[in-house]
Amino acid sequence: MKSDGELMDILNAYDLTGSYRAAAALCGCSHHTVKKAVEDRAAGLAPAVRRARLIDDFLPQIERWVTESRGKIRADKAHEKLVALGFTGAQRTTRRAVAEVKTQWRLGNTRVHRPWITEPGLWLQYDFGDGPLVDGRKVVLLVAWLAWCRYRVVIPLRDRTAPSVFAGLDRVFRILGGAPTYVLTDNEKTVTTGHVAGVPVRNRDAVSFGRFYGVSVLTCEPADPATKGGVENAVKLAKADIVPTDTNLLDAYESFTQVQAACEQFMAQINDREHRATGRRPVEMLAEERQRLHPIPDMPHTTGLGVTRRVPDNTPMITFDHCQYSVPATLLGQSVWVRHHSGSDEVIVCALDAGGPSEVARHARTTRGIPAVDDAHFPGYHPKMPGDYRIRARTDAERSFLAIGEGAGLWLKEAAAVGTERMFQKMAHAVELAALHGHTDVDWALGHAAVHGRFATGDLDSVLASKGLDLTRAHASETTSLAQGTKGWNMLGTNMIDNSDDVTEEDGR
Repeated sequence: MKSDGELMDILNAYDLTGSYRAAAALCGCSHHTVKKAVEDRAAGLAPAVRRARLIDDFLPQIERWVTESRGKIRADKAHEKLVALGFTGAQRTTRRAVAEVKTQWRLGNTRVHRPWITEPGLWLQYDFGDGPLVDGRKVVLLVAWLAWCRYRVVIPLRDRTAPSVFAGLDRVFRILGGAPTYVLTDNEKTVTTGHVAGVPVRNRDAVSFGRFYGVSVLTCEPADPATKGGVENAVKLAKADIVPTDTNLLDAYESFTQVQAACEQFMAQINDREHRATGRRPVEMLAEERQRLHPIPDMPHTTGLGVTRRVPDNTPMITFDHCQYSVPATLLGQSVWVRHHSGSDEVIVCALDAGGPSEVARHARTTRGIPAVDDAHFPGYHPKMPGDYRIRARTDAERSFLAIGEGAGLWLKEAAAVGTERMFQKMAHAVELAALHGHTDVDWALGHAAVHGRFATGDLDSVLASKGLDLTRAHASETTSLAQGTKGWNMLGTNMIDNSDDVTEEDGR
């Protein structure tokens, strides 16, 4: 039996479509039901009234159970309670009644979400996502979303500490060309230290950061998709396109620089295509919203980055807490900021570039007298080992000898190590041999002589002769052999006794 509201919906659907089956599809009932309702209306019959049911007297009790359980009670449990109260109906009747009461309860308790209507230059949201692994450490993706123009910014970070987050937000502001009025994020310790009677208590560092840039750092309401759904969707897209998975078939990143390049490529791609909600490209809308953003200081907020150190002009090493740490050689003569991260017991170095503050070095904390050095900070550096001398020709004779090849340099090092006499005369003789026989053969001979310790007079000629330059000698190769042949092996195993002298009696006759 349909209720009065359901009958009105059925009749309205039929008047709209003019078809029994189409109206039934819209209302979720049988087309026979639609036909019966239309015929009764045409005949002027009053709508049928639902007859009384056994469970009608127990409906107030079911409504109370549904309300107390917030719509979670099961129909079988409700039926057990009704049977204890004297209900004699079937469980099917209870199941239908509970379903109807739950439907009405949800209609009255459903949270209605109103779309968030933003204004240009007013709101910026940011959130974090797990990035790819680099050198065994998971990178953190700082994803920012400018609400009105839907422009997305992705900045890779090495951790989620307050100095790293504030440095990342500074880069976000400089990419956008200004700062909005409000910055919205989750209730993290970098922004909120706790709650008192539901009111968030701001972190003093976050307050100082907001005062420096002229923004208000706020935290969103829990489970509020209207004010947080945009940036969470941006985090989902960034992780799908940047983090290597089995579905996108991306290769693992070998360095943090590759992750930064991937983030820049993602931003250029996603902000240059038409957004589904606005029908415009975010990069075009950003040009309009940038006029509503207020300017930011030329120097970033460096209070949380650590203490200031100046890199010397001749060595990329700084001193922090009486210990030395290396920085990239491109920072010679510049100022950097150093801080200690107590969570991982690391020393972090930040510097300024055109995009704002960025992390340039990270070392495990060392002790006094043991410098922490990264070889990548010293381009062109080759470790010096005792006994491994660099060969540098100073005279024309030395240059002519070393021009023969790598074997000449090896021969020079080995001959000098054993104290070979008359080295200049032997080097000149090698140059003469190279002019006669070619650099390739003499270089090969010098290399073999060095390996086998042949440094005496005439040893080089002997080694050259062993390579095949002496035409009086025959040499075997992969295709030829020194053997005369194998024909003599054909008689192997046969009887070679000569019986020509044994004359029989019959032959004598």
